[in-house]
Amino acid sequence: MVSGDAAMRRVLVFAYPLRWRFVGAGLLAAGTEAAGLGLMAAATWLLATAAGQPPLIALSIAIVLVRALAIGRGVLRYVERLASHDAVLRMVTEVRARIFAALVDRPPARRADALSRMVSDVDAVQDLVIRVLLPMAAAGLVAVAAVGTALLADPATALVLLAGLLVTGVALPLLAARLARHGSARLAPLRAAYAVDTVDLVHGAADLAAFGARPEYEARGAAHADELARVERALARRSFAVDAAATAFGGVTAMAVMITAMSRGLPGVWLAVLAVATLAAGELALSLLAAARKGAEIQGSLRRVAELLGEPATGASGGLALPDGSVHLRLRGAGVRYRADAPPALHDIDLDLPPGRRVAVVGPSGAGKSTLLALLTGAIAPDTGSVVADGTPITAFDRERWPGVVTGLLADAHLFHASVRDNLLLARPGATDGELVAACRTAGLGDWVDTHGLDVRVGEDGAELSGGQRQRLALARAVLADPQVLLLDEPTEGLDPGQADAVLAAVLAHRGDRSVVLVTHRLTGLDAFDEVLVLDGGRVRERGTQGWVRAHGG
Repeated sequence: MVSGDAAMRRVLVFAYPLRWRFVGAGLLAAGTEAAGLGLMAAATWLLATAAGQPPLIALSIAIVLVRALAIGRGVLRYVERLASHDAVLRMVTEVRARIFAALVDRPPARRADALSRMVSDVDAVQDLVIRVLLPMAAAGLVAVAAVGTALLADPATALVLLAGLLVTGVALPLLAARLARHGSARLAPLRAAYAVDTVDLVHGAADLAAFGARPEYEARGAAHADELARVERALARRSFAVDAAATAFGGVTAMAVMITAMSRGLPGVWLAVLAVATLAAGELALSLLAAARKGAEIQGSLRRVAELLGEPATGASGGLALPDGSVHLRLRGAGVRYRADAPPALHDIDLDLPPGRRVAVVGPSGAGKSTLLALLTGAIAPDTGSVVADGTPITAFDRERWPGVVTGLLADAHLFHASVRDNLLLARPGATDGELVAACRTAGLGDWVDTHGLDVRVGEDGAELSGGQRQRLALARAVLADPQVLLLDEPTEGLDPGQADAVLAAVLAHRGDRSVVLVTHRLTGLDAFDEVLVLDGGRVRERGTQGWVRAHGG
C-alpha cells in the first residue's frame, strides 16, 4: 500500500512540468483573497470615516480603492479559475493517460473498479490541486500579509490576530481532517463497489434475469448505496460541527482584537477596520477547513491512483526498456479462496515459467483457469503459497521499472468506443500504422483491416464488430503490447476450428522466445506447447506434454 505522502509525491510529479502555471494560479488565488480582505477593510474605513462628514476630497482615495478592489476581486477570481483549471486539466490528462496505459498492462479484477479509478479516483487528482493545495497556499499567504499589516498598526493586536488565525486556520483544519479521515477511508471502496453493482445490473440485466439473480444483486446494490449515504451523512454532521466552531471562534477573535486595540488606545475608526478585517480573515479559515477536509477525503483515491503511476514512459510498451526474455515466473503451492465458507478456487498450484516456456491450461468452466491468470498478473494475491518473479513476490513486483511484463488478452478485455487505431495504440502509443496492421494480421484480422482501414469506429465495447472480430482485435492489442509473459484467455473464441488453429500458430510464431500461457477449452493446436495443465475443481489433475496432447485427441 502506498503511503499518503508517497501517493501525493507520485501524483505531483505530473505537476512539475506545469509548475510555473500553478505558481501563477496560486498568486492569482492569493490576490483574489487579498482583494476581498482589502475590500472589507477599505469599505469599513470609508463608512466609519464618512460618518464624521469630512470633506469629500478626504474620501476620494478610499472610494476609488473600494471600487478597484471590488472590480479587481471578480477579475482576479475569473483569471485564477482559467489559469488553475487550464493547468490542472493538462495535468489530469497526463495522469489519465498513464493510468490507462497501466490498466492495459495490468487489468484489474473488475472492470467497474477500473472505471472508478478512471473517473472518480482520478478526479481526486484535480481536487488535490484545485480544492486543497491552491486554497491552502492562497489562504496562508493572505494570513501572513494580514498579520504583517496588523503588526504595523499595533504589535499586541497582531499577536491576538495571529493566535486566532492559528486556531481557526491550523488547529481546526487539522481536527477536521482527522475526523474526515475516519469516515472517508471507506468512501472510495464503497463508490467502487457501487460502480461494480451498477455495471452488473445494467450490462448483466439479461443474464441476471435468466438465472433469477436480479433481486439479490439489486439488494446488494441498495445495501452499498445505503452504506455510502450513511457514511456521507456522518461526514456532513462532523463538518457542520467543525464549521460552526470555526465561525464562532472567528467572532471571538474579532472581539478579542477589538478589545486589545481599545486597550492600546487606537482610534475608533481603526477599531472598526480591525474588527471587520479580522472577521474577513476568519472567512479564510472556512476555506482552509474545506481544503483540509477534502484532502483527507481523497487520500484513499490518491493511493489507488498512485499504485498505478510510475515514472514517465519511454519504452516501446509504455514504460522503461524491458530486459529481453529474462523474467522467470514461479507459482509454489499457490492457493486462492474467495470465501471462507466455499471451497478454494485454486489449491496447491505449482507452475514454472522460465523465459520462452509455453504452457496451456485446460479444464471445464469453473475449474480455476481465470483465477490462475489473475494470480499471474498480480490482480489478486494468493492466500497460500507464493507467486514470484525473479525471486520477488509478484504483489510487490517492480512494475514501475518493468511495466507490461505480464499482460495479455483476458476474459474481460474491453474495447472502447473509438477507432481501431485508438484501441490498438493503448498497447503501444508510439506504434506506426505498419506495426498496427502487422499485429492485426498476426491476430487474423488483416483482411478486415485492409478492407475497412484503421479509422473505423468499433462501437461501445466493440458492438459494431462480430464476436470473432472483437476477439481478434483485442488479441491484436495484446500481441502489439509484446509483454514478456503473454496471457491468453480463450483467444480464438468465436472462430471456426481451422481459423482458430491458424491464428494461434501465428501468435506463437510472433512470440518467438517469449513466454505464453494459454487458457482454452480446446485440445487442438497445442502441440507447440511445452506443458499442458488440466485443472478441475481448482486443482491440477494432470500434467501433459506433446505426447499427452496427441493421446487425448489434440
